[in-house]
Amino acid sequence: MFFVAGVRNAAESGRGNERRSIYQKFREVDLLDKKKTVTALQAGEDRAILLGLGMILSSFMMYFVLGITILRYYAESVWTEEGVCVVLNSTVTADMNCSYHCGSDCWRVSKYPCLQVYVSVNNTGRVCRLSHNEETQDASSECVYVPRCQKDSTAMQTIKDMIVNISLHLKVNKQVTCYYDPSEEQDTVLLTRIYNHSMVIHSLLWPSCMLFGGALIILMVKLTQYLSRLCEEIGKIKT
Repeated sequence: MFFVAGVRNAAESGRGNERRSIYQKFREVDLLDKKKTVTALQAGEDRAILLGLGMILSSFMMYFVLGITILRYYAESVWTEEGVCVVLNSTVTADMNCSYHCGSDCWRVSKYPCLQVYVSVNNTGRVCRLSHNEETQDASSECVYVPRCQKDSTAMQTIKDMIVNISLHLKVNKQVTCYYDPSEEQDTVLLTRIYNHSMVIHSLLWPSCMLFGGALIILMVKLTQYLSRLCEEIGKIKT
């Protein structure tokens, strides 16, 4: 009897050890899967944080480029006040020479009519010369509009016709919206501004969106990590 009982006890203990070994194997597999999942999540979180930091760095670089170009030109512009200009004289004067590139070490000359327009700002008696925008003001001290020199004679003829039509239009419609220097240091007024409020807002929109998006990505990753640690601590307390 004792021999039979010993055999039974040995068999039961063997089954128990086998069950424990199977349980340990399942537990090891489960822990290995959890470790793989945690490693994959950490790698994904690291990539997300790097993406957010890259977006923030790119936005700062865009801010720097905008600061030395558009924002600087906008801040240095003196034509800040909008007013009504009354056309006093609109005349097409002599043809102006312009040059275009025709190949290696080759430049040819073309011509366009120079339109001169003088206006009175806000009916104050102050007479100024009208210019199209800041670039035209820098390119010419006489003409309202300086076209891009074209190789095609048909295109240049179209530009000439357009300038003549502008002159005729200004003789009929004598009041135009213009931008002038309130300090009266500049004797020219602009018909349009390149670097105006809307252009500054649009230029700052994309880097601002990139900055906000990068910060939001980092914030969401940090929030996910915090909630994950919080769930682990709550699970440990319950067990």
